[in-house]
Amino acid sequence: MVIVGGGFAGIHAAGALKDMPVSVTLIDRRNHHLFQPLLYQVALAVLSPADIAQPIRSILSRQKNTEVLMDEVVGIDVTARQLTLGSSARVAYDYLVLATGASHSYFGHEEWLPLAPGLKTVEDALEIRRRVLLAFELAERQMLEHGWHPPLNFVVIGGGPTGVELAGAISDVAQLYMKHDFRHIDPAKSRVLLLDGGPRLLAAYPEDLSTKAEETLKQLGVEVLTKSNVTDVGPGWVEAEGKRFDSAVTLWAAGVQASPLGKLLGAPVDKRGCVIVDDRLNPPGLPEVFVLGDLAHLEENGRQIPGVAQPAMQMGDHVAKIIAADLEGRPRPAFHYFDKGDMATIGRMAAVAKVEWPFKAHMSGLPAWLTWIVVHIFFLIGFRNRIFVFWTWIWTYFTFRRGARLITGDQQLPGWKERTKAGRVEETKSRAAD
Repeated sequence: MVIVGGGFAGIHAAGALKDMPVSVTLIDRRNHHLFQPLLYQVALAVLSPADIAQPIRSILSRQKNTEVLMDEVVGIDVTARQLTLGSSARVAYDYLVLATGASHSYFGHEEWLPLAPGLKTVEDALEIRRRVLLAFELAERQMLEHGWHPPLNFVVIGGGPTGVELAGAISDVAQLYMKHDFRHIDPAKSRVLLLDGGPRLLAAYPEDLSTKAEETLKQLGVEVLTKSNVTDVGPGWVEAEGKRFDSAVTLWAAGVQASPLGKLLGAPVDKRGCVIVDDRLNPPGLPEVFVLGDLAHLEENGRQIPGVAQPAMQMGDHVAKIIAADLEGRPRPAFHYFDKGDMATIGRMAAVAKVEWPFKAHMSGLPAWLTWIVVHIFFLIGFRNRIFVFWTWIWTYFTFRRGARLITGDQQLPGWKERTKAGRVEETKSRAAD
C-alpha cells in the first residue's frame, strides 16, 4: 500500500494500518508532518516551527510494516498501478491513498503570489513573520532618519478562519506585544484591515458566531470590510471595490485549490480540482484508489464535507477499516463524517466555537478560547510539542513577550521603497509651499 502525503489524512491512515498484514510506503516531498491549525502562530512569532512540526520518520518509526520516502510524485499510471517519482524511481501499488491537500488559489491572478503570500507551509509562515516584523523595523528606521514613515497598514484578504486568526494576531502584536519595544514609532497606531468579498466573515459558521467574531475583531481595532472583492494587488497597495488601500504587508487567505496530483488520476474533479469520490472514498472506477482530506470532494446529506483537519483524520482512519474489510472478505463500510464542531481563535482570550460533541453549543470569548487551547494541545503530535506549546502560551500570556521574533532573509518589502520615495516628494513639496 502506498500513501502519498504526510498530513493529517496520510498520517492517520498509516497509523491505523500499523497492526495489519500490509506493507505501507508513505511518500511526502517534505520530511515533516505539520500541525496546520497552529501555523498562524508561527507566522506571528508566538511559536517556532519545531513546536508544531514532527519528522514523519519519527512519528512512524515504531511501525515495522511502514517505510518513509522523501520524494515527490510526478506521475500516476492507474492502469499499471504505478507511481513515478521526481527522482525517476517507480513505485508499484496494490492500494493507493492520495492525501496531498491543497494550496493557495489566487483565482487566476498568480502574479499576486509574491505580493500577498498565503499560509500553508512552514516556509509561508516564516515569510509572513519576516514581512510583519520587518515592517515595524523599517518604519522605526525611516522615522529616525526622516521623522516620518509610510503608513503601517496590514491588509488581510479573506474572512475565513485563517484570515480572522491572522488579522486578530497582527492586532495583538501591534497593540500588546510591541508597544514598549520601539522608541520612534508607536506600533499601536498601525491599521489592520480585513477584506472579504462575502456578506459576513466565517461564512461556514453559524451567523451568530460570525457576528460575534466581527464584533471582537473591531474591538481589537481591526477594520472589517465585507462585500469588498479585491480587484487588484500591487507592491504596497490593494484595490477593492474601486478603493485603493496602502499596505505595508498584504496577506492572502481568500481561497484554496486542490493539489494538482488529483488530476493525474483522470477522474472527475470539481472547480477547485478536488477529486469527486463516493462514500467509500474512491473515484469512479478506481476501487483501489482512495482520495482523502482537502483533495477529496465528498458530499453527505447534500453538503460537501469541509476540507479541514477533522474529516481528514477520520478519512485516514476509515481507509484502514476498508482495507481490513477487504482482507476479511467483508463488504466495505461507508464513510460517515462525525462533525465535532469548528472553532477559530480571534486574539488574546477571544475565540468562537461551534461545538457538536459531546454537547451542542455556540461559544465565544474566554470559554471558546480555553476550549480552543485544550483541543489543540490534545491533537498535537508528540509529548515534547505539547509541553513546549503549552509553556509558550503561558509565558506569552503572562509576560506579553513573544519568543520567536526572528527576521531572516532580505530586508525589503514590496513597494516600501516606492512609498518612501513618494512620501519624500510630498514632504519636499509641502515644505516648499510653506
